[in-house]
Amino acid sequence: EQLKSSAELARLRSQLEPHFLLNTLNAIAGLVNENPKEARRLIACLGDLLRDALHDGDELQPIEDEVAWLRRYAEILESRHAGMLSFEWDIEAGARRTLVPRLLLQPLVENAVKHGALRRTKKQDGCGVVSIRVKLDPAAPRKKVICTIEDNGPGLPDAEPRQGAFGIRSVRRRLALKFPDAVLRMESSASGTRSIVELPTPTPKELS
Repeated sequence: EQLKSSAELARLRSQLEPHFLLNTLNAIAGLVNENPKEARRLIACLGDLLRDALHDGDELQPIEDEVAWLRRYAEILESRHAGMLSFEWDIEAGARRTLVPRLLLQPLVENAVKHGALRRTKKQDGCGVVSIRVKLDPAAPRKKVICTIEDNGPGLPDAEPRQGAFGIRSVRRRLALKFPDAVLRMESSASGTRSIVELPTPTPKELS
């Protein structure tokens, strides 16, 4: 059973990485004619991302490494959508060494950008904003880290958003395989959508 779980985790990661790569290349392609110098800079940035994403290391990594990776990813998107998209970061210092599955949050950030922040209506002033917040909840019976990805898009108030999207499915499945006690909640309203991952700190068994 452990071998089966490890194989499925590897398969989910292999599906995620090409999915991310195609979307990011499409973002950079839009800059090739408009701003070749910026396109070259972002291709170098993408190379750094891929080096880390394809690193054949542990399935788990500290949240500070996950956030550092996401910041480079956000840099590409902010450049591609200049004036239309920005990111906000609030990472609690005490949570930075907590271990999370590698690239766990990337699909949630991508969804927040594509289906939220960049779909603001004419009635909504200002640019699209994606906020990434990470904090510890020491009061829980088992200490856990709470990761929140929030956008200020139009929202989907009548249903849980994007239930069938690959990114959401992959996050749910990876959590189920590695951390059965973890929770992924989706909240949406007319003012935006919020993805919340509640992840207990890993036990020795989960680290194996």
